[in-house]
Amino acid sequence: MTDKFIFRFVAAVSVFVFLVVLVLNRHLIPAPSAIPYFVRYLPKLNAMLNGTCSILLLISLYFIKHKNITMHKRINILTFCLSSLFLVSYISFHYLMPETRYGDINGDGVLSDAEKAATGSVRYVYYVILTSHIILAAGVLPLILLSFYRGLKMQVEKHKKLVRWTFPIWLYVTITGVIVYLMISPYYHF
Repeated sequence: MTDKFIFRFVAAVSVFVFLVVLVLNRHLIPAPSAIPYFVRYLPKLNAMLNGTCSILLLISLYFIKHKNITMHKRINILTFCLSSLFLVSYISFHYLMPETRYGDINGDGVLSDAEKAATGSVRYVYYVILTSHIILAAGVLPLILLSFYRGLKMQVEKHKKLVRWTFPIWLYVTITGVIVYLMISPYYHF
């Protein structure tokens, strides 16, 4: 496979995932009227997957720093699989459930002045974290895919150059995913 093919493949997968998230998250395809019972557990599952991926990324870093390439690869493959499971769970939840608004204490989908006042400036902190998390999550996918390709092909120098960007962004996204969950979970009403 040529680099040109790989870049096109990564771009196609990245655009496809972005479009699926956009279409389902914005409910451009109507969700079923009956919400399956398991959906209420997906946010907690997503936080656990993100937290596990954060730890695995740090373990992967430990192994590569100690030149244990086999364990580094295995941990990264596991992390990639768990992140993929997270993506499916995330998309499912946001497709099947109505949007949860930060600070919506009564769950009516509207933030009253009293609810805004109750959350205060923490609401802005939440939105800064959420916005950076979403933007970086969208941008890190092609980096992850290219890093994986380079690593599996043992193109070590190219892999190292990519991972200098991929690793901190991916780690940030997984950690902030847990933080976003902890901040929004009091406002889930199901």
